[in-house]
Amino acid sequence: MSGNAVTATELTSQYAAQVANDLERNAKEQERITAEIASLQAQLDGLKHDHTVLVTMQQALGVSQVAAPENDTVQAPRRSEAGSSRSEQSTQAKRMSAASGRGKRASQKPAARAAKKQPATPTLVDLVRQHLTEQSEPRSAAEIAAALVQAHPDRTTKTTVVRTSLEGLVAKNLAQRSKQGNSVFYSASDSQPTASVTQEPATDQGEGSATQP
Repeated sequence: MSGNAVTATELTSQYAAQVANDLERNAKEQERITAEIASLQAQLDGLKHDHTVLVTMQQALGVSQVAAPENDTVQAPRRSEAGSSRSEQSTQAKRMSAASGRGKRASQKPAARAAKKQPATPTLVDLVRQHLTEQSEPRSAAEIAAALVQAHPDRTTKTTVVRTSLEGLVAKNLAQRSKQGNSVFYSASDSQPTASVTQEPATDQGEGSATQP
């Protein structure tokens, strides 16, 4: 017999012995599990039998009617918990609403403060009267209009509007009118105002260039 044949025979014998051992262990494991299943099945059958007997006894003794109040006492806390949960949700919603309201008021306050901090734009009447008080000599409407255009280039100041403002100041005794030839001149008055001065007599937009009256 050659060496290869001997080696093949030995390997076959080893595999056969291993397979036999595995089969034996498998059979023993099946027996063990089968025994456990049988034992558990027996326990289950006993429990089912006991359950049937206990239910029959409970019905015979009327225990279900006696146990009914216990169910009510268990359900009462659940209702209370549900009510408490709704109350908590309502409280939380109110808190969120209040927080939102505070947030809106807080955001509005800086805007309101910023609006208050912005200086009020003086009216043309105020500018005309202020210019008169700063002059030592009477000025014509054209001269006053030219001075205001130079001092406030962002405003469109027209001579006709300035003349109307001056006449309004004269009517309120806040300015004085004087004539030199054909020209009319205005100067500030020391009298106190008899009515509001800050009202614009007419718009100063969209008129022609300043001209001498």
